[in-house]
Amino acid sequence: MAKHRHLIKLLLCSISPIFLLLLLLLFFLLYRRLTHRNKHNHQARSIETAVYNTVYDSPDETEDLITFPGGEDLTASDILEAPGEVIGRSSYGTVYRACLRRTGSTVLLRFVRPTCIGSAQDIVPVVKTLASVTHGNLVPLKALYVGPRGEKLFVHPFYAAGTLAQFLRDGVVESQRWEITCKLSLGITKGLDCLHTGYSKPIIHGNIKTNNILLDENLEPRLSDFGLHLLLSPTAGQEMLEASALRGYKAPELMKIKDATKETDVYSLGVVLLEMLTQRDPIKILSLLHSKDLVFEREISEVFKGCGNGEGLLEFFRLAMDCCVPVPGLRPDVKSILKRLEEISRRL
Repeated sequence: MAKHRHLIKLLLCSISPIFLLLLLLLFFLLYRRLTHRNKHNHQARSIETAVYNTVYDSPDETEDLITFPGGEDLTASDILEAPGEVIGRSSYGTVYRACLRRTGSTVLLRFVRPTCIGSAQDIVPVVKTLASVTHGNLVPLKALYVGPRGEKLFVHPFYAAGTLAQFLRDGVVESQRWEITCKLSLGITKGLDCLHTGYSKPIIHGNIKTNNILLDENLEPRLSDFGLHLLLSPTAGQEMLEASALRGYKAPELMKIKDATKETDVYSLGVVLLEMLTQRDPIKILSLLHSKDLVFEREISEVFKGCGNGEGLLEFFRLAMDCCVPVPGLRPDVKSILKRLEEISRRL
């Protein structure tokens, strides 16, 4: 034992004071880091709990189901108990394809996060106005469910052929047929014409893109999400606009979604027409066209002239380009667009 104590004493004496100081400093830094991490984790959990309480414990919300034409037989249980499959996500919500057990019918359910939308008291008058808009080329609203924790669920019909974006992206043979392009373009424009001119006050869509155009089994297009920007919070609306800009659908003059106009809708429509015509990503098309690439435009013209419906294709291209001019006042209105499309379609 004495031998062991003597050995330990020799080892301690051999350790320099500088080494001991460094060792103590290392232990001190490790202790500070662990303490800071524990404190941070505790704060994160507290903030998360506070956000949850703020979002979901809304005392001003009363559970309610408001039905509209086509949804009169729906109940809250139908909607809440329906098994759903996620088919779309955004910064402000999630879209589900849901099967209603009681009737066996399939519907689209759009869930909007409570923090991204106004209270029921604020949005219901606008929702009722949007639900009153009916046209064969618009997606109707069947019901709105308001949950006790502030959640909102919008109920729409389900359309079997999916979105126009899927139709173009999947390379379906029909998407490359000129007569189908004309049919889709006419239907989309008729839906927009109803919004812009069918009522005493124009209804601005605010987010026209191929993902917001649904197709039925007969490839009849229907505009969805029209007026949704009127219901979203300023932050959520701006995020919607930024997402649209990243894909190339946003008009250059539009800085805030609340400033959306008929002219900005026309710009987005023009981008959709170009996307259908070229079957290319819109952001790539517009980067070439807005750079005044005359060679690119001349090549497109030559291609159109060399095919069976060359003149019609070229007129279609020019119309789409007129919709996308940078100056809002120079863009055609929806009535003019519809008239020109009908003239092009008569040449088939």
